[in-house]
Amino acid sequence: MSIQLRQIALVAEFLKPMIEDLSYTLGVNPCFIDDGVSTWGLENTLLAIGHNFLEVVAPIETNTAAGRYLEHRKGNGGYMVICQASSHAEQLEVKERALACGVRIAWERETDTNHLLQLHPKDMIASFLEVDWDQHNDFDGNWEPAGGLGWKEKVDQSSIVDMVGVELQGPQPEALAQHWAQILDLPMRDDLTVVINNATLRFVEATDGRGPGLSGIDLIVAEKPGILKRAKERRAYVSDTQLTICGLHFYLATV
Repeated sequence: MSIQLRQIALVAEFLKPMIEDLSYTLGVNPCFIDDGVSTWGLENTLLAIGHNFLEVVAPIETNTAAGRYLEHRKGNGGYMVICQASSHAEQLEVKERALACGVRIAWERETDTNHLLQLHPKDMIASFLEVDWDQHNDFDGNWEPAGGLGWKEKVDQSSIVDMVGVELQGPQPEALAQHWAQILDLPMRDDLTVVINNATLRFVEATDGRGPGLSGIDLIVAEKPGILKRAKERRAYVSDTQLTICGLHFYLATV
């Protein structure tokens, strides 16, 4: 089993100010806009973080799934954990386990060269889980949701080096961790974590009144003083190891 974290999606009421806050504070660059999300009444922008991505989506129409999620979560916040499978067979095994556990497929698109698979957030409890495959099988390169390879010229790791962890919260974190571990066919550790190829999924109790959700990500940073200075300017500073932007906690660790 080799599942790679490639992308975290956030949902926001308004797109532009969140992209400005994230790109300025974290020192990362917008790298792709997917016009295809308009099918769901959304607009989006992806930001490059190492070989991975931070996406923000925002509703541009009424009565969208993302808009309902904003209401449910009481504002901006985490939306999707998006991973890449190392083979099509491995991805299909995830799908089979999900269906066996009663998890619904929220959306699916399959072609000869790629297969996108989203598992329903109500059944995954804390967020969408998307597991994708494409024929390139390149964890550091081609990524269909970012348009292929054009994003590489936008990578700047002088401030943020990489995204190495995801925090998911719920009222019963142990049961939540077991559920995700079962779908991914990976062990749940005693500290309520599930380790995938390049990141750790951490499961914690929801204590902020927002219910289950994707509550934070762990970042490796190269230049913390500048990040903290910019965070204070944008009122995103919580502590020297934590920022909050777009309703998501960013936990900072140095190289």
